[in-house]
Amino acid sequence: MKKKLILSLLLSCILLPGTYGQTKKEQQVLQVMKTATRYMMDVASYKGGFVWSYLPDMSRTWGEMEAKRTMAWIQPPGTPAVGHLMLDAYHATHDEYYYQCAEKIANALIWGQLPCGGWNYMFDFAGENSIRQWYATIGKSAWRLEEFQHYYGNATFDDEGTMQAAKFLLRLYVEKYDPAYRAPLEKTIRFVLESQYPIGGWPQRYPLKYDHPFQGKPDYSSFITLNDDVIPENIDFLVQCYQTLGMQDLKAPIMRALNCVLILQQGAPYAGWADQYTVNDLQPAHARSYEPRSINTGTTAHIVMKLMDYYRLTGETKFLSGIPAAIQFLESMKLPESEAKKWKQPARDNAILVPRFIDPESGKPLYVHRKGSNVTNGGYYIDQNIEKTIGHYSSATYINISSLKEAYARTIALPKKEATKSSPFVQDTCISLDKFYYQPRRYGRKSTSAEMLMKSLTKEGYWLSPIKQISNIYKPAPEMAASDDTRYMETMVGDEYDTSPYTPEKEIMGISTGIFIENMTTLIHALQKE
Repeated sequence: MKKKLILSLLLSCILLPGTYGQTKKEQQVLQVMKTATRYMMDVASYKGGFVWSYLPDMSRTWGEMEAKRTMAWIQPPGTPAVGHLMLDAYHATHDEYYYQCAEKIANALIWGQLPCGGWNYMFDFAGENSIRQWYATIGKSAWRLEEFQHYYGNATFDDEGTMQAAKFLLRLYVEKYDPAYRAPLEKTIRFVLESQYPIGGWPQRYPLKYDHPFQGKPDYSSFITLNDDVIPENIDFLVQCYQTLGMQDLKAPIMRALNCVLILQQGAPYAGWADQYTVNDLQPAHARSYEPRSINTGTTAHIVMKLMDYYRLTGETKFLSGIPAAIQFLESMKLPESEAKKWKQPARDNAILVPRFIDPESGKPLYVHRKGSNVTNGGYYIDQNIEKTIGHYSSATYINISSLKEAYARTIALPKKEATKSSPFVQDTCISLDKFYYQPRRYGRKSTSAEMLMKSLTKEGYWLSPIKQISNIYKPAPEMAASDDTRYMETMVGDEYDTSPYTPEKEIMGISTGIFIENMTTLIHALQKE
């Protein structure tokens, strides 16, 4: 009888992994995690695909814009972002359920992977006609989101879309080396390599298309792009493939990309970086109508920090050589107090206010305004007046010069051996990816305790939170002449015909994929502390 009891206890430990020896709080955390995940996977997702937010009855859903129920959004916090979370949960709990969720999400992404190997901002399980209809209605009517006004049918590197999916597929593949995920991963790697220009940069979209000249300017989607981290994200993905898969042939395209970042820096006195460049002469170029040809101060500060990362990756001091000139350029752009007083955002400690866009030839600030009320009658224009600039894309920004200088000083003070101790290039060895993709508060909301999260989960299994952005329901706009209407100069949305998302005046509660990721991350890391 005693032997049977011992055998029964042993079997219960095998059949119920992760429960034996756990505290009561751990068991509660695990149960809440499982309940919340089941809801998101079984109710909120569509065939393993996610958007950003949902009304509780699923009658309306949104990614960056309103989405059809059959759509899956790629940009974070969309489908790949939840995939990363499922792998984090699997690493924390060793529960195969989360790995199976990750597989379901990967299978959705593979379904939406384009023949070229990349992804668009979203895909639609209802098929090509459905997504074309979305672009011809909701997308075309989004006044401030011009990237959705034309359907290219190709893939994009914008907003981490393709790279989020690519990095998730890589993480999933190296978890168990399941050959089912090797082919789509290799397809993505080929896409990144094929789309790289010989100089080392990448276009915003690929395969290259030139079919959307806009307001008299050439289609910008083929330009070499730094905006939204296109080049840095592609470098990061290739480095991850190099360090985990030992793909030695990736080192040359990585180095071309790193060197391209150096080449794209402009000369003094405006020694910064633009968001995009024409391919034939590597000169700063325009993008959307509120993204003028310019040197971007925010992009410049970001690239300065990236160059320090590239020094730690390569050990080559050339990646530090342009930093002093870039910092000097940023300091020179500090706005006088008289201009700063006109700016609508409060000052930040130890930061200077600078124009975001700087004319590459004259050094003049380029401030963006708009007039009209929708995509039919509205338009953007640029001048040197810092007042009443557009609200959806800041024309000025605060930059902490002291932080940049301190980071640079710390970097150059490090012995080369110390600086490169974690570099897969210098150490010439395979290095595992981080165990967890997310850290608490990645999405910026004030941290909530695990205890509060466990109490706030609804009986249905989701966390209810204010939806950050909603949108007008699409309706066709009548013919309208160009307008001088100034009511929408600083708003996120225009009139009733504008489908651009905006923050509702009255709080609307719903289900947020980003909040799900944040809350689950808090619970995952609470488990690590137990």
